[in-house]
Amino acid sequence: MESAATNNLAPPVISATAVHHLRLHLIPDVGPIRFRRLAAYFGSPEAALAASRGELLRVEGIGPRLAERICAARGSDAAEREVERAAQLGIRIFCTEDAEYPQALKHIPDPPICLYVRGRLEAEDGVALAVVGTRRCSHYGREQATRFGELLAQTGFTVVSGLARGIDSAAHRGALAVGGRTIAVLGNGLASVYPPEHHELAVQIAGSGAVVSEFPIDTAPAAENFPPRNRIIVGLTLGVLVVEAGRRSGALITARLANEYDREVFALPGRVDHPELTEGSNGLIRDGTAKLVMCLDDVLCELGEVGAALRGAALSSGSESRRARGQPSSLTGQAAADGGAAGAGGRDYPTRGLQRLEGHERAVYEAIAAGAEDVDALCAVTQLDAGRVSSTLTALQLRGLVQQLPGGRFERRG
Repeated sequence: MESAATNNLAPPVISATAVHHLRLHLIPDVGPIRFRRLAAYFGSPEAALAASRGELLRVEGIGPRLAERICAARGSDAAEREVERAAQLGIRIFCTEDAEYPQALKHIPDPPICLYVRGRLEAEDGVALAVVGTRRCSHYGREQATRFGELLAQTGFTVVSGLARGIDSAAHRGALAVGGRTIAVLGNGLASVYPPEHHELAVQIAGSGAVVSEFPIDTAPAAENFPPRNRIIVGLTLGVLVVEAGRRSGALITARLANEYDREVFALPGRVDHPELTEGSNGLIRDGTAKLVMCLDDVLCELGEVGAALRGAALSSGSESRRARGQPSSLTGQAAADGGAAGAGGRDYPTRGLQRLEGHERAVYEAIAAGAEDVDALCAVTQLDAGRVSSTLTALQLRGLVQQLPGGRFERRG
């Protein structure tokens, strides 16, 4: 992708905290699970890097060879070189302690140690849906991926996919066509784009969303990178829509992970006389693993509070798009529907919306009112899992009742 020169007004490439994450991230075989064990055992990544070989060997999963690598990293300038490379290419690097790191992604079992980002991640990306499928898709599949990319973006979703040929790229293009946000998750480092013919598409996505990866900047695309990439696609979203997938399609891995991470799984029915394109996606519907989708409302109905809030916002605004350029956000329309006058920038808050809160929304809102500020604290108070808490927080933000603060904290609005 094209390089971008830094300037005095540009945000920092990486925080001081993230540098220590990056040092461990660049060590082969550390990975998210071992990283979490190291940080938990020693109290921080910085302390883990300062530990002796003998101390490192006490941590589960750290053998002699890996302990030597961690010790050797103390004298390496690999992290500094990576940061310099990121600055040259206009890439920022976030760790889980950074406010910009996506909240939902923090709460999967193995969140990326570091996330490389070209473009911008926004708070509104918490309302995201993945659209995935086969690379060798039919004309119908490409058409439907584009259609749902457009519909989802118009309704207020950020469309997430993997920039691959076929279904993925069609979904990205659909979101871009209506001025929506979209995020591409790569299975290689951000110094290059794979497939190469999607270079210009990647540039467009970075301008209207973000291109992200967990892989070091110069990592080449490799088959073993794509299954881990798929977990990030799932982790960023409320659910996954499979458009077309054969029996061995990687989209089925994404669907399986979505079920494991307590995300919704949807699938479009496909032609039964083209099993090489649809055996996997039709099988998800047949086995009850995915909800059959024929229109956008099928998705909204399954997303509970979030779907209801988005539907209400679209109705209240009188528009099918809340992100059309030059138009006000339909989120303010939802705030008005809930009983308040939503002013410019959403500064006026609903006065009667609280009366409509039920179930998970009321439990989470009352927990915030009682002083719980982050997802972990809210999980402890409400006894809900992290995925449910995150989606409920999204619904409360759509209603204008809760706002997100730096550091992954939340508070009541107004």
